[in-house]
Amino acid sequence: MSTIFDSGDASLYDIRTKVPGPKGQLPITPEMLLNRPSGDLFGWTLNAGMGWDPAKLGGREVLLLSTHGGIRRPDGSPVALGYHTGHWEVGLLVEAAAEELSRLGAVPFAGACTDPCDGRSQGTPGMFDSLPYRNDAAMVFRRLIRSLPTRRGVIGVATCDKGLPAMMMALAAQHDMPCVLVPGGVTLLAEDGEDAGKVQTIGARFSHGQITLEEAADMGCRACASPGGGCQFLGTAATAQVVAEALGMTLPHSALAPSGHPIWLDMAKRSGRAVLELGKLGWTMSTLLTDAALENAMVTHAAFGGSTNLILHIPAVAHQAGLRRPTVDDWSRINKLVPRLVDALPNGPRNHPTVQVFLAGAVPEVMLHLRKMGLLNLQAKTAAGGTLEDSLNWWEQSERRAELHKVLRDRDGIDPTNVIFSADSARARGIGSTVCFPTGNLSPDGSVIKSTSIDPSVIDADNVYRKRGPAKVFTSEPAAIRAIKEGKIEAGDIMVLMSRGPMGSGMEETYQVTSALKHLPFGKHVALITDARFSGVSTGACIGHVSPEALAGGPIGRLQDGDTIEIIIDRNSLEGHVNLLGADGTAASGTELLSNREPHPGIQADPLLPKDTRLWGLLQEVSGGPWGGCVYDVDAIAAALEAGREALRQKS
Repeated sequence: MSTIFDSGDASLYDIRTKVPGPKGQLPITPEMLLNRPSGDLFGWTLNAGMGWDPAKLGGREVLLLSTHGGIRRPDGSPVALGYHTGHWEVGLLVEAAAEELSRLGAVPFAGACTDPCDGRSQGTPGMFDSLPYRNDAAMVFRRLIRSLPTRRGVIGVATCDKGLPAMMMALAAQHDMPCVLVPGGVTLLAEDGEDAGKVQTIGARFSHGQITLEEAADMGCRACASPGGGCQFLGTAATAQVVAEALGMTLPHSALAPSGHPIWLDMAKRSGRAVLELGKLGWTMSTLLTDAALENAMVTHAAFGGSTNLILHIPAVAHQAGLRRPTVDDWSRINKLVPRLVDALPNGPRNHPTVQVFLAGAVPEVMLHLRKMGLLNLQAKTAAGGTLEDSLNWWEQSERRAELHKVLRDRDGIDPTNVIFSADSARARGIGSTVCFPTGNLSPDGSVIKSTSIDPSVIDADNVYRKRGPAKVFTSEPAAIRAIKEGKIEAGDIMVLMSRGPMGSGMEETYQVTSALKHLPFGKHVALITDARFSGVSTGACIGHVSPEALAGGPIGRLQDGDTIEIIIDRNSLEGHVNLLGADGTAASGTELLSNREPHPGIQADPLLPKDTRLWGLLQEVSGGPWGGCVYDVDAIAAALEAGREALRQKS
């Protein structure tokens, strides 16, 4: 204990109590002394104390917020690890933007609220904090913004599943402030290895004898091949970057840049210039975030075939921006209208990593096709200081586009038109719209499935997925994955994972179940129905977001082992149904059966659910639930509290 009490270094005791202090004088004026708050004046004192040149304190103050995590040495080696690669290098983006702001005479400030990793918490109680973290972090970011009263602009830097949506929500709330979002980019694939999605199934594959221990150890070590950026697939992190750009919050061709590369750092530098230009134009987030921009984002999301988790995040951004939140009918309308135009992991057919999507042109390239189809609001404004039309006109003729397409052809031997294709080409390849919203007696308020991610070999000749099978019911994810590993799930089964919605588990992500099914030989013959959500990399006959959730009285909570369930997903019309069938084989008798049943005896909030998450679950339910973005609607919460108080008064 002696080395804990004291290091034994006598030089530590050489302590000074006074120092000369910073040189120079604050550039204050009589008007400032008479009229400015003391906090503004003392803020300059603090700035000088931190080493900023007092003579330069009059510049425009810009706050840079990020999700940076970990401590890196100058050579990039770790002193202390972050939670994930997605925030490991974002400090470099903050630094690049800050240097440019300083060069232009502005005064940059930096703050951070780091973010968790859904991959790290997969299958653990840590997942119960994942989606609730988003609301908390957005609140912290908003508080940090307001806590710098002299700010004249904000740049947000974030990468991954919850940190990036939180940043988008925080910036969207800055109605009267110029803001620019800098997405943290993507990590690279190993030259000989698996992607970060498939590698998360090594446990399930090992349990079924698909891989050896040595193979698992080798592949697990190399899947995150470069130290920074979000995962290599079009999951929630990558999709959120795409959506942020489609909303106009980023500069053109910012989403999915390879982390650590010069082109990635250059994006941050130019974003520093852009936030100052937006200030000169008088453009704020209310200028950029409009109903037109929201429609563009939803259209682009559909064209990419993006993560279904954005169905939670886009309404949340809209709510913070003061816009109408899209409904399930809006989502269904757009997804029926817009074909998928991108071939990326995990949707296929060739499964290009996100960095190749970036080289193929990413968002602006997809938008060129959407423009030809007449599906975009071209007068929507962007962080570049012009309209979306201006951005697309630049991209179409740009050297950047030509050079990056050439890199993709020459270095990887891939034609960009095989990564991002026109509507006619998509149709010729048999690729249709992606997301379907099934209803039925088990999901009266709707549910979600990536219809084009169902294995083609189980689709009927008329392009309809039909499945009828016995329910195998689970009330916890560990029990479900254990059943898979122990061989208790068979081809033909329909797994039901209930009580895992917002009030049951914080609406946990169930990727270890969906990924195990994808990468096991019989998995394509198994379906999954749940009131939880999925990772953006999930594929297969997996129906999530089943509403109402079990703990909110949803009929999914009345299912029993052995029940006959029928799933029909029409990939032509994007119509779908998920029903319990009664003894006579009809949905009508199944509806009657459900109405007369008690809830499953295992229905309860998870015993390990944190009180913080339970509170989040209650507040978001009052505020519109998952289809409303799992937000905190203060007016709705206040009304519910008042109604509750009135009910208590009448009861007493």
